[in-house]
Amino acid sequence: MNLADITKLFVRYNGRNVGILAELADRRIAFQYDERWVAEGFSISPFSLPLGDRVFISGSRHFDGLYGVFHDALPDGWGELLVRRYLRSKAIEFDRLSPLVRLSLVGQNGLGGLSFEPSRAVRGESEWSDLDRLASDIRALLAEKDGAVDLDRLVRMGGSSGGARPKAHLRIDGEDWIVKFPSSIDSADIGLAEFETNELAERAGIHVNEHALFPSATCPGYFGAKRFDRRRESRIHMVSLSSLLETSHRIPNLDYVHLFQVAQQICVDRTDVEEAYRRMCFNVLIGNKDDHGKNHSFLYDEERGGYRLSPAYDLTRTPDKVEHEMTVNGKGNPTDVDLTAIAETMKFSVKRCADILNQTKDAVMSGIGRRRE
Repeated sequence: MNLADITKLFVRYNGRNVGILAELADRRIAFQYDERWVAEGFSISPFSLPLGDRVFISGSRHFDGLYGVFHDALPDGWGELLVRRYLRSKAIEFDRLSPLVRLSLVGQNGLGGLSFEPSRAVRGESEWSDLDRLASDIRALLAEKDGAVDLDRLVRMGGSSGGARPKAHLRIDGEDWIVKFPSSIDSADIGLAEFETNELAERAGIHVNEHALFPSATCPGYFGAKRFDRRRESRIHMVSLSSLLETSHRIPNLDYVHLFQVAQQICVDRTDVEEAYRRMCFNVLIGNKDDHGKNHSFLYDEERGGYRLSPAYDLTRTPDKVEHEMTVNGKGNPTDVDLTAIAETMKFSVKRCADILNQTKDAVMSGIGRRRE
């Protein structure tokens, strides 16, 4: 595997040239839009990379010289663990690889709509699999028993993943899905818990993408969500809140007010701001404190010529977390007072926000009642 020669990458989107990433002599990384993309495309990161014929060089302290929108395509958590183990088996040190080389390992397999050429990616695999067997292989890998699993296959199925939980990218009935598995510290019913939380979110009026609980002979089931960055054979451009703002989701420096402000500025549907408020209320009421800036994303709607808030994802209770990753009115453990105060700060309709809060409370309480039954 020859990785040393990659100092330039072509950024592509559904077969179209978006632009070029290039490593400069001083190791900084430059990006420039393709001339035709400037004329016919859209900004892939509205605040940092406005359409124009110029060279962009990131001044961010994060992302190793990349802009956030490109860093979003890189695996983290489970995906990075798989890639590290895979490269180690080939005597390649992951930490010595440049950001462009890491993007070349993603190729066309990354989350979101962008792909990178030349690609050095292990070809993605999406065929339906025995989920219990996959779970067994994942447990062996987490126990450092690399020799007992087909590492190449696990990388093909989950090497582009983000987030801490083990995942596999599968094609089911012609649609792309992400199926999650318990980590070494998760309870066996973690999949059922996430499924129930997503069902509850739907009852609360939140836009949640299609999801399912896949059967298992060894646990209550595996949670799966249909990918909203794919539509049959085409890709949909996606960028996370933290990357739009060129900050790392690993640093808890965002408040929900930032989500509202971004939605107000880039979303073509004004109801997205109300949707964001509803999600904030839901996360606070159910105790989903893993609500950092990478768990809120925006999709580009080519038909409407602008961004939309993506469907809600990674909705689950996190009782072991002390505070919310994103504060509400500056509070890590907000109350109803803070949920109301932030509405006033943003000059939302206080009555409408009170209605949303009460509707969300009713849905959450009804869900608790069902679980007790």
